[in-house]
Amino acid sequence: MLRVVVESAKALPKKKIGTPDPITSVIFKDEKKKTKSIDSDVNPVWNEVLEFDLKGTPLDASSYIDVVVKDYETIGQNKFIGSTKISLRELASGQVRSLPSKNVPLVNEGGQNIGGTINLVIGYDPPPNATPNPNDPEAGDATMDAGGGDGGDEGDETQADGGPSGSAGGLTPAAQGGNLRKRLARTQNRHRLVNKPQDFQIRVRIIQARQLSGNNVKPVVKVSVCGQTHRTRIKRGNNPFFDEMFFYNVNMLPSDLFDKNISVRVYDSYSLRADSLMGEFKLDVGYVYDESAHCVMRKWLLLNDPDDSSAGAKGYLKVSLFVVGAGDEPPVEKREYNDDQDDIESNLLLPAGLTLRWATLSLKVFRAEDIPQMDDAFVQTMREFFGGDENQKNLVDPFLEARFAGKKLCTQIIEKNANPEWNQVLHLQVKFPSMCESVKLTVFDWDRLTGNDAIGTTYLNLAKIASSGGEIEAKTGESEVGFLPVFGPCFVNLYGSPREFSGLPDPYEDLNLGKGEGVAFRGRILVELSTKLEGKEDKAVDSIHSDDILVVQKYQRRRKYCLCAVFHSASMIREPGEPIQFEVSIGNYGNKLDTTCKPLASTTQYSCAVFDGNHYYYLPWANTKPVVVVTSFWEDISHRLDTVNIILYIAHRLQSNLEAFKIAILAKIPDDQLVEVWLKLLTQLIEDLESFPTPELEGRSNLTSLDIQVKKLRDSALTAMKNGARRMKEEAMEIRETLSDIEAWADKLKMLAEEPQNSMPDVIIWMLRGEKRVAYSRIPAHQILYSTYSEQACGRHCGKTQTIFLQYPMDKDKGLKVPVEIRTNMWLGLSAHEKKFNSFSEGTFSVFAELYENQAEVFGNWGTTGLVGRHKYSDVTGKLKLKKEYFMPPRGWEWEGEWLIDPEKALLTEADAGHTEFMDEVFQNETRYPGGEWKAASEPFTDVNGEKSRSPGEFECPPGWICEDAWSVDDNRAVDDQGWEYGVTIPPHDKPLSWVPTEKVYHVHRRRRRVRARKRAALPAGAPAERQDQGDPEGWEFSSLIGWKFHRNERSSDTFRRRRWRRKMGPEDRLGASAIFQLEGALGVDTEEKEKDSKVDASKLFGANTPTVSCSFDRSYMYHLRVYIYQARNMTSMDKDSFSDPYAHVSFLHFSKTTEKLRSTLNPTWDQTLIFSDVEIYGDPQNVVQCPPDVVVEFYDHDQVGKDEMLGRTVCVPMVKLVPGMDQKPRLLWHPITKKGQRAGEALLAAELILKDKSNESDLPLVPPKRAENIYMVPQGIRPVVQLTALEILAWGLRNMKSYQMASVTSPSLVVECGGQRVESAVIKNMKKSPNFPSSVLFIKVLLPKDEMYAPPIVLKVIDHRPFGRKPVVGQCTISSLEEFRCDPNIITAEGAMSSKMSLMKASTRKHLSINMGEKRPLLEAQLEEKEKETVDWWSKFYASTGDEERCEPYIKKGYDTLKVYECELEEVPEFKGLTDFCSTFKLQRGKNEDGDDDPTVVGELKGSFKMYPLSDDPGVTAPLRQFRELPDSGPQECLVRLYVVQAIDLQPKDNNGRCDPYMKISLGKNTIDDRDRYLPNTIDPVFGRMFEMSCFLPQDKDLKICVYDYDLLCRDDKVGETVIDLENRFLSRYNSYCGLPQTYCTSGINQWRDQLKPSQILENLARLKGLSKPRTEDNGNSMTFNGKDYTLAEFENNKEVHQYLGPPRERLCLHVLRKQGVVPEHVETRTLYSTFQPNISQGKLQMWVDVFPKSIGVPGPPFDITPRKPKKYFLRAVIWNTTDVTLDETSITGEHMSDIYVKGWMPGMEDDKQKTDVHYRSLDGDGNFNWRFVFPFEYLPAEQLCLVSQKENFWSLDKTEFRIPPKIIVQIWDNDKFSLDDYLGTVELDLRDLVPPAKTPQKCSLEMMDNLDIGNPRKPENAKSLFAQKSVQGWWPCSIEQDGKKVLGGKVEMTLEIIPEDDTDERPAAKARDEPNMNPKLDPPKRPDTSFFWFTSPCKTMKFIVWRRFRCLFIGLIILTIVLLFLAILLYSLPNYISMKIVKPFK
Repeated sequence: MLRVVVESAKALPKKKIGTPDPITSVIFKDEKKKTKSIDSDVNPVWNEVLEFDLKGTPLDASSYIDVVVKDYETIGQNKFIGSTKISLRELASGQVRSLPSKNVPLVNEGGQNIGGTINLVIGYDPPPNATPNPNDPEAGDATMDAGGGDGGDEGDETQADGGPSGSAGGLTPAAQGGNLRKRLARTQNRHRLVNKPQDFQIRVRIIQARQLSGNNVKPVVKVSVCGQTHRTRIKRGNNPFFDEMFFYNVNMLPSDLFDKNISVRVYDSYSLRADSLMGEFKLDVGYVYDESAHCVMRKWLLLNDPDDSSAGAKGYLKVSLFVVGAGDEPPVEKREYNDDQDDIESNLLLPAGLTLRWATLSLKVFRAEDIPQMDDAFVQTMREFFGGDENQKNLVDPFLEARFAGKKLCTQIIEKNANPEWNQVLHLQVKFPSMCESVKLTVFDWDRLTGNDAIGTTYLNLAKIASSGGEIEAKTGESEVGFLPVFGPCFVNLYGSPREFSGLPDPYEDLNLGKGEGVAFRGRILVELSTKLEGKEDKAVDSIHSDDILVVQKYQRRRKYCLCAVFHSASMIREPGEPIQFEVSIGNYGNKLDTTCKPLASTTQYSCAVFDGNHYYYLPWANTKPVVVVTSFWEDISHRLDTVNIILYIAHRLQSNLEAFKIAILAKIPDDQLVEVWLKLLTQLIEDLESFPTPELEGRSNLTSLDIQVKKLRDSALTAMKNGARRMKEEAMEIRETLSDIEAWADKLKMLAEEPQNSMPDVIIWMLRGEKRVAYSRIPAHQILYSTYSEQACGRHCGKTQTIFLQYPMDKDKGLKVPVEIRTNMWLGLSAHEKKFNSFSEGTFSVFAELYENQAEVFGNWGTTGLVGRHKYSDVTGKLKLKKEYFMPPRGWEWEGEWLIDPEKALLTEADAGHTEFMDEVFQNETRYPGGEWKAASEPFTDVNGEKSRSPGEFECPPGWICEDAWSVDDNRAVDDQGWEYGVTIPPHDKPLSWVPTEKVYHVHRRRRRVRARKRAALPAGAPAERQDQGDPEGWEFSSLIGWKFHRNERSSDTFRRRRWRRKMGPEDRLGASAIFQLEGALGVDTEEKEKDSKVDASKLFGANTPTVSCSFDRSYMYHLRVYIYQARNMTSMDKDSFSDPYAHVSFLHFSKTTEKLRSTLNPTWDQTLIFSDVEIYGDPQNVVQCPPDVVVEFYDHDQVGKDEMLGRTVCVPMVKLVPGMDQKPRLLWHPITKKGQRAGEALLAAELILKDKSNESDLPLVPPKRAENIYMVPQGIRPVVQLTALEILAWGLRNMKSYQMASVTSPSLVVECGGQRVESAVIKNMKKSPNFPSSVLFIKVLLPKDEMYAPPIVLKVIDHRPFGRKPVVGQCTISSLEEFRCDPNIITAEGAMSSKMSLMKASTRKHLSINMGEKRPLLEAQLEEKEKETVDWWSKFYASTGDEERCEPYIKKGYDTLKVYECELEEVPEFKGLTDFCSTFKLQRGKNEDGDDDPTVVGELKGSFKMYPLSDDPGVTAPLRQFRELPDSGPQECLVRLYVVQAIDLQPKDNNGRCDPYMKISLGKNTIDDRDRYLPNTIDPVFGRMFEMSCFLPQDKDLKICVYDYDLLCRDDKVGETVIDLENRFLSRYNSYCGLPQTYCTSGINQWRDQLKPSQILENLARLKGLSKPRTEDNGNSMTFNGKDYTLAEFENNKEVHQYLGPPRERLCLHVLRKQGVVPEHVETRTLYSTFQPNISQGKLQMWVDVFPKSIGVPGPPFDITPRKPKKYFLRAVIWNTTDVTLDETSITGEHMSDIYVKGWMPGMEDDKQKTDVHYRSLDGDGNFNWRFVFPFEYLPAEQLCLVSQKENFWSLDKTEFRIPPKIIVQIWDNDKFSLDDYLGTVELDLRDLVPPAKTPQKCSLEMMDNLDIGNPRKPENAKSLFAQKSVQGWWPCSIEQDGKKVLGGKVEMTLEIIPEDDTDERPAAKARDEPNMNPKLDPPKRPDTSFFWFTSPCKTMKFIVWRRFRCLFIGLIILTIVLLFLAILLYSLPNYISMKIVKPFK
């Protein structure tokens, strides 16, 4: 049984309206239980027990519960508030039966903390058969994991694959797949980031390591991120404590950053570099970013060997990781006290190598098609020259590269093949789940010499080809089935730069690498992807099995598709120039310059652009519209595209209904109407989802497994949406709140419509000028595809006319300029369905063959003799020779009629076409020999390019024009006073290339420009428009030279003429428009060319003589267009004066008009109607209603000098009326203005297009009233309805005004403009003395629209009054939303009185309060207080408030005050509303937006506020009272400011060692306090504990700036960061933020009252402020009535201790009542520091608070003392008595095992103070006797239980660094060697806070004692003893040494450990070793055996103990032997003598 006790929740966020009714549901394994709901409570208490029956199955380690808190709604869906996920691992392991989870943070759907917490207790009764497993390897994440909404599993848990042993433990592939899915789901929150380079900060805190392998190691940790590496300090031992933080600042693309690794490596600094790596851990930055709050807090990393993944753990490292983006607040780390004992296993962040499964992505690459030429044809040409074969199209050597997660594989290279067949499979081995999003496929062209060129790139996005599944639908409990990545077999299309090959570098090369939108089709590749978990492939690249190649054949079956596009108009062309044509292609088909496909009629005829009379040019197609026809062959994937189109159809309808719903909400229409709109939306959505199911897949060709999976996914999502809509319709209460859900549905539909396997290439339309590609547009094929499945399955634009804006390739300006706007009607369908096209087509299609007859003029006669380089008959370009006889119609077509002369209208451009005014120009030329006379040149008159022209006399005035004046010389240029300019001719040119206005001797050529203006004659009323001049009767067109510029009438300068011949063709057997799809291939080719067998350049041949198709309309309709431009808002400023001079160009088809130009405004109101009276549109009016042409409005900034700059563009769809008298009126709506893809304001527009009735002109709407000549206003009924409104402005003052044009702003005034009215304030006389306005309130009456949607903004301008009457605008601000300022004038609110502290000063009696707080206290009390100060200080209060109970136990017991610690700035605390309740601060801006920077410069601030309320139109009604009354005195106030800085957290390091030396700099007005002398060395978490006191005048010195600097001795100090506090807001706010209110009123003690006024005075002032009666007190101040409520002191102080420091009861009660009024309590705020170098990224935090006291009221109370606590000095005395069982390490000369033992000891962090005993020589049994005392002095912070160590890090360091280190002692046993290094025998490390109890006898001492240090068994509290509590302990401890990776016993040591405070050392003295004073205890010299000595220094002992004892028998034997030998020797010596004597007997 699992029981969950839901106790309570705290601090749930409030709703927009009212408080929530919280209800909690707990979800465990799809079972869901709910509590009851609590009405209107943000701190609900439930105390309910929810029980889950486990049905006899035990919990497993990965179990968790989801806890979701919602807001209960009676009707409708409960609203999600927050959720959390709690792991049940500890319960499952059986170690605990209940799991109290207190203050678990709740998070929202995005994983951010919502600020609320919940308290639960989870109890578990295991089933009887369950066996607890204490070391469960499947360790989950035991911290509270932030879950998603609705109990959805967002995948924040990662699962281990086995424990630390590294065994690949057993997850099933299915579960593993689930892991991947969770992973995929997690990356959702990255997409909120804009993908542009931005600032990020990665912070890594290395806390400590445990159980590092190796003996006597000196570990150091190196952390590398993004190429930056930091290392920690070197520590000693296997469990080092580092606590160091590293900061990595990067500026890069988020997508790049998230793929980078954080690499943490631990090295042993002792050993050689080669084998120094002890272990490492790597994880992605993206992993950390995806965790909740973008951080991993205090987790253990399991270190492993990177080379040997099968080896086990190499140790553990505890870290915190943070990724901070711009604007993110890094969360505050909470350090728990039991941190050091925490259970590693429950807190493991699982290692990358052990959790991630190997997966193999198998990418089968079959083949590619249509790869463009990439190599130069030079080598090929050489081959042909020597008789090689021609292989032009195959100049490419392709291979494919696949990249995923940093791995890349390539296929083989296939040389010289544009359609290669690789048939290879690439096995990408990756760890899954992976952080990478997509597989990148790039096809390269291999080059032998140079680098490989990319041909095209495409991505397979894993999120689209795999599904995370497992998204729990809370309602149904069903979970979707996910699937692993799978794709194809399917073609993938490549796009990139244009296909044409040139030897020059490609300017669009980046497009081929996948950067930016590709502009042309570059081939396609056939691939298939599958994923297999586990199991490795032997070969990375392998060939595909032949069976698979056969299987994939069926996916390549092609069907024929027909594409037809009719071009209706091309307008908005920027400049005339060469003739223009359009090309339509799909894939390679239709690409005019590609020779691999059959030629098709894929280009329109060339036409020249004509001026539209105002701004743009257009192509004059009139009633003959060009048509292009393209046939192509693709796979039939209609089942995919039908689904896409159906979902898009539903989405599109939902979107349009959603827009209407949004507008209805904005327009605040009545609720009943709003409900109608909303119901229509839901009903239509439900109907659509029911009636348009996605097509079934059975029996369709080309099916892949992904198709089936995606269909399942789509169907379940659509069903869920349908059910959700039904539920919403029935249950929703507040319909405005459903908006976000509906928007989410619309986004979801768009997401579902993305088809990963779309093998149909996009249709690309190119605009060509001459032969050059200029602009393009890509249209997805499905949008124009015809489907037989259903009408909804047809593309949205299939057979409908659509407006397309072409764009420049790789446009740097992101669409700022539009190259051309076209209207085109496109239809794409299978050729099997081509008959269906007939029903879509309009007009009559005709097909012609055409050629041109050319003639030249020689000696006055026209003929063919002078045609140099031209043919008699040619195509339009003149390059291709043609003949009538050789034209053959294509198959299935025949001639209809003979060749006719048919002049081409569209190519004859008169330069004056479309213009109403025109300037004829001609240049007069003269030449001379150098120094000679000027004579007329050989060609006396030319045009500007030097081409021959007519003389001025020959220019006659054309009919319909009036010539203004005679020819004149244009001298308004760089010419002399005669108008001549001079030049020198340099051969081979016959004209000068440059001209100068002064004559020099060497000049040989001069010219001058002669001009004549003419105007179009106005037609007399009623006269018919004159027919266009028909030109030459024979149809000739003339030109002065062979080129493009032709004109109709012959001129004397013409030398060339041509005329067009056409012949019509018709289909033999087909009827209807679809016959055009039979046009394939070119017409017959000129056979003479073939006979000569000369090779013709293929590109010239291709398509040059394809037939031209056109569609002619027999009838046009006249329309009347009105465009209503009312106003625009928030436009960008383009001028230096912060404003723009905007006007608008309105373009509609081939007409454009311009509004008037307005001056200096960003919120222009034009109020103008533009009337286009006769607009001719061809085609059926019904089609115009369905797809009306767009009205394009472009906004420009008018500049006196230079070109007008573009401000942005918007598109408005006109309302079409086929009957002029229709009642319906268009409605003005806000249309977004975009510029370079960004929002650049909004425009309020509407347009209507009315069909004119030929017979009846009078039916049109009335002409709107005129405001000026030709300027019409917006008519009534369309313009907004207005109401008289009062606008009150509180203009308080200006602050921080920056200088303007080098001069400071001295006498400013404020201008407020709103709705055409303006009002100016009085001038501030002297900004320095008083920056407030002399009279603060301004008032204007203004006509504002009743409809909030149309409300104009308020514009604030600050004008400086300068000498000589100059009044420049020095700053401006636009307030766009007026809603927040609206109020009801008849209600007097608390703000109404708007009084504040200052005005109370005048009211309060002016006697100085002397707060005398206990001077004459009895002596005893004073002594008591002194004693208390030791244990109770301000820091106790601070720690008591933050919950650090260990640091402040005595304080809490006494029940003193606590304060409020805000984790943010006081201004950010929601209940204090930013402290802007008196007046808000508006930022003033100035200047043009510099490129790329969206923020104009802020040049100052305006303090002020606004109130708006409606006025009656009746002048007799009295106006309501003014809102701003009883204002405080605005004069300067002298104040005392006390700034308390407590501490800084996580400062950005500025020194190379990863630390900084921080100090503070405070500036307030002109006062600066520089605290540089008190810098704190080498820390990033400095505890300042400083109070600064300063005086200032408000408001001049309102900004208190607190900077933290880093001290540097030699170079300039670096600024770490700064924060600025607006003291004026604190001072004026009615929340009493000038001095926080404490919890109690104390007259003495550490919480002594510090305000100037007593609580009773503050309460009286508050009553006056709110307009309430004074508070009344009774019963000696023990009870009180205030604001209609009764309060008693008892109810507040009921269960509180009353201590001696409290003041009188009345004041205490007043304070308690005051604290109920929502004022600022006594607090510490946490302010984020920012620096200019990374503007939006936190550089650290500062905990501080500030008090502001006006001096006029009196002296404030004494300040708090917040000086930091000092550490206490202690001595650790360790007496080393004996050792035993020490390893005998050496063998003596005499062969015995022995050791020369000594003991070494130190405290970590104080390695300099190492102490050694003397040596116990020659220990033969491992025993050593020492009686030696170590004395270690150390400084200890009892409150924090850490040692404070100050030491220099390096000998060159200037300052000592402070470290906080756990108090430990390390004792090592060594073997002494005189002539080599000493040998290490063993070590023991003891934590003094948590001492391992010693053994009483050596026999009981074993390594098992120390084992509870290891992980797995958290230590029991009873054996955890602190030496600080015990004072002294004696016994035996084991020392261990590592051998072969295992710990073995190295010896045992007997010690006494004793801790003595410094004060007791005099009473109980003791010296080191056995020195005097040798006492406490007295140490006698050790009684070592006689055998213990050093042989070198004691020869006699050596003889006695070593030699004699061992070898005495030998010695005695030797002596006896010697004696015997001597005896024998003497015997032998004397024997002969003796014998001879015997024989001779001389003495006888």
